[in-house]
Amino acid sequence: MSIISDSRPTLAQSLWQAGDERMKFLLLAVMGSLALWLSAKIQVPFYPVPITMQTFVVLVVGMAFGWRLGTATVLLYLAEGALGLPVFAGTPERGTGLAYMAGPTGGYLLGFAFAAAAVGWLAQRGWDRRVATTLAAMVLGTAIIYVPGLIWLGMEIGWDKPVLDLGLWPFLAGDAFKAALAALALPSIWRLSRQR
Repeated sequence: MSIISDSRPTLAQSLWQAGDERMKFLLLAVMGSLALWLSAKIQVPFYPVPITMQTFVVLVVGMAFGWRLGTATVLLYLAEGALGLPVFAGTPERGTGLAYMAGPTGGYLLGFAFAAAAVGWLAQRGWDRRVATTLAAMVLGTAIIYVPGLIWLGMEIGWDKPVLDLGLWPFLAGDAFKAALAALALPSIWRLSRQR
């Protein structure tokens, strides 16, 4: 049994077939955590607020790697942040390590692991091969990020504050753009890989 996947081959397996499974698992997890780090630092001008590509990378890594490797990659990224590496958006300016993770964005970070697992599981059932199903998976993954994120934010700042105005509404347009981008990219990469 493969340690990367237990059902349909993932996109990562399809593109990188040769080599030792454990070494591939480790290298992909490290490369994925570096992509998450980079995506947290790049701000893209967008309306109504600038966006990072972090949730895009979380969901694409989950779908491309499958649920086991995708979750392991996100957990590695979170561990890097917990150890104090400035891997998150706004670090080191807004703090680092566990103190940062316990702040207002902590629930979203927790949601990253659940979302990667969910979309990875769907990808291993073929949801990453068509635009419509990839888009549905991206929307579901985004919702999974928001649930613990908004609950955590509400507990952090108080439910008497406009939690949805601060943690949801300004980001929906950017997240819709990222979901559409992933829905176009992943099935296209699958088509290209079949033509090789």
